Amino acid sequence: MFAEDAIVRLCVLASGSSGNATLVATPQTRLLIDAGLSAREIERRLAAAGETLDRLDAILITHEHGDHVAGLPVLARKLGRPVFLSELTAPAISWNGEPPPLELFRAGARWRIGDIEVTSFSVPHDAADPVGFCLEAEGHKIAIVTDLGYIPDSIRFQIRGAELLVLESNHDLEMLKVGPYPWPVKQRVMSRQGHLSNDAVAQFIRKHLEPCTHTLVLGHLSEHNNHPDLVRLVAGDALRSRGLSTRLVVAEHRCQTEVFQL
Repeated sequence: MFAEDAIVRLCVLASGSSGNATLVATPQTRLLIDAGLSAREIERRLAAAGETLDRLDAILITHEHGDHVAGLPVLARKLGRPVFLSELTAPAISWNGEPPPLELFRAGARWRIGDIEVTSFSVPHDAADPVGFCLEAEGHKIAIVTDLGYIPDSIRFQIRGAELLVLESNHDLEMLKVGPYPWPVKQRVMSRQGHLSNDAVAQFIRKHLEPCTHTLVLGHLSEHNNHPDLVRLVAGDALRSRGLSTRLVVAEHRCQTEVFQL
């Protein structure tokens, strides 16, 4: 449940190849990042986190892949709230009728929704114009960065100072190589426009994770080419090698995480 005295709160409602959605909230403003579950399932998971659909102020979309927008057309029409997405992402989504109210932006734009300042930034992924988001309120900062093939300097700059970081840890390289995917799909996942491996995340932790990041949520795990225990092992070893006290949490697609509070 959300504590009313918390300034910024986050709950990953789902994270994985079968659906992604995250709630970020303050006492005044509530934002949904991505809508890769059905409207009914998003409503159910919001309720489990102590929230309701009708309290959402806006929906933010990272990119047009189905695991991020599958429930968006129905949810957006039901809510009647603005949907924020990039100018190149909007035409790539099938709205199944009249689009809902859209607020279009270019990657790199900053704007305010209620008392939350939103910053968008480009990420390397094979979509029309994929973005990550930083969200700030009352001096607290959250960064959400999934679906990216590698972590360039530009992204490390954007997420600097984040107290809570949601980051992709999609696959184990060896499991991917011997797994069931066709070789072209494996090549796509391993490419610089694909997804982050556990090893790439560990390298980021060892070299670049800031001590101010007190909670690291790793998500978007592949159902076929990864396992939560393996993610915890690899990332945990990297954290220990740095001597960091950062809390490590692995998000899954079957259920929402706890509510993180800043």
